[in-house]
Amino acid sequence: YLAEVSMESKQEIEKLLKENANFSIPIIVKENISRETALILESKFSENPALSIEISSRRNYIDSPYFSHVLGYLGRINTEELQEHKNYLRDDWLGKTGLEYYYEDLLRGSYGERLVEVDSQGKIKNIFGQKEPRVGKNIFLSIDEGLQKKLYDEIRQMLRRLKTNRAAGVALNPNTGEVLALVSFPNINNNKFIHGFTKEELEKNIQDPTKPFLNRVISGVYPPGSTIKPLIAAAVLKEGVVTPNQTINCIGSITVYNKYYPNIFRIFHDWKAHGTTNIIKAIAESCNVYFYTVGGGYGEIEGLGIEKISYFLKKFGLGKILGIDLPGETKGLIPDKNWKEKTKNEDWYIGDTYNVSIGQGDIMATPLQVALATVVIANNGTLFKPQIVSRVGDKPISSQVLEENIIDNEEVFRVVKKGMREAVISGSAKYLYDLPVKVAGKTGTAEAPGNKNPHGWFTCFAPYEKPKIVLTILIENGGEGSSVAVPIAKDVLKWYFSQ
Repeated sequence: YLAEVSMESKQEIEKLLKENANFSIPIIVKENISRETALILESKFSENPALSIEISSRRNYIDSPYFSHVLGYLGRINTEELQEHKNYLRDDWLGKTGLEYYYEDLLRGSYGERLVEVDSQGKIKNIFGQKEPRVGKNIFLSIDEGLQKKLYDEIRQMLRRLKTNRAAGVALNPNTGEVLALVSFPNINNNKFIHGFTKEELEKNIQDPTKPFLNRVISGVYPPGSTIKPLIAAAVLKEGVVTPNQTINCIGSITVYNKYYPNIFRIFHDWKAHGTTNIIKAIAESCNVYFYTVGGGYGEIEGLGIEKISYFLKKFGLGKILGIDLPGETKGLIPDKNWKEKTKNEDWYIGDTYNVSIGQGDIMATPLQVALATVVIANNGTLFKPQIVSRVGDKPISSQVLEENIIDNEEVFRVVKKGMREAVISGSAKYLYDLPVKVAGKTGTAEAPGNKNPHGWFTCFAPYEKPKIVLTILIENGGEGSSVAVPIAKDVLKWYFSQ
């Protein structure tokens, strides 16, 4: 009769009982039954202590698309997880991704317990002891709900126009490292994991080449392109490779000759001839020749060299785990001589240094890393640990500093920030110039493998004088950052500073 009413086969119920015969815990035969079915079962089996009807709660993720990669989702515990979590039951749920996973121990709470005496029929005769269940703790996020939704909506609108669906956006507080918004496309419907995917739906999502489960903000790695140039600029000023007013003449390319075979040479191109260029103009106009020269050296300028480039980029947070309170963070890659020799069994060439100096080649970074590097510039030298949860219960979580005084010279940051401001006044981000708040930023257009469209980047901070927000946007294979990422930033910042 149980099989008939629950619409589960008799064979399936018998199999379930057999598989769990060695466990002295309740077995769930059927979930999400109707009220009518529950009443029928309750009346039929009211005298049978072996069967009970239980009412339980489930997660309901409000506005799931907006917060899917932040919140993550709960799922039924599997055999491997059950071995790891000794206090869980076979039918328990636990966090699988996102904050649900990271803060599982805090959110969960614990079961209550009772020590009872039962008769031969299994009916309770006496209760000798009882331990009350403990509810989990509440966590409070630094996420700004309105900003999260605005960033999501603006990116989604751009993706629809471009007829693509892969992007990432993150906003941070430059004075604390707190995450104000975090969006990754494509996303998932968290509630599907609560109410049940069909096998076909789940397999389709797993096999989807756009990887909807991937949180691109923390796990997607891309060449950072020209967003790296302010970091290189800060490093060369710190090391005295050039002075702020020193100029380099950009004719649109540089030519490097083989020192052993002068008839063999390689040309490294710029996107245009910039003419006489100092460091501020180089940042504003994204001059490749300038950064080839100060990064790898050319003519009478020695350049930083890959060792110092690697050192400073890591100080800014690239090439390492930053410790955000989400699972799956990737550290990216800052290539150097040892890496290339071990990985490719090849020597390191000057062209490799040139590529890294403009954020191309083998260098890889996450959108979160680019955003945190921008935070360092905005606040004059402090790298914070990025944090989404700002409070657990009544206990606030303090900001954590990962690196302090990265470059202990405010004049260096003043010059770099001026270059980023000039990018908005007259350079590659001038579309933002008419905003009611002063913005400083850097566009990036990073080459993608396989003759695909480049990745479009933009990272910025505002207000220019006293930054309150850092915003970084990546449109995967979207084209030039100035045309696909900057317009999103404009609408988001205009909204944010009108609140």
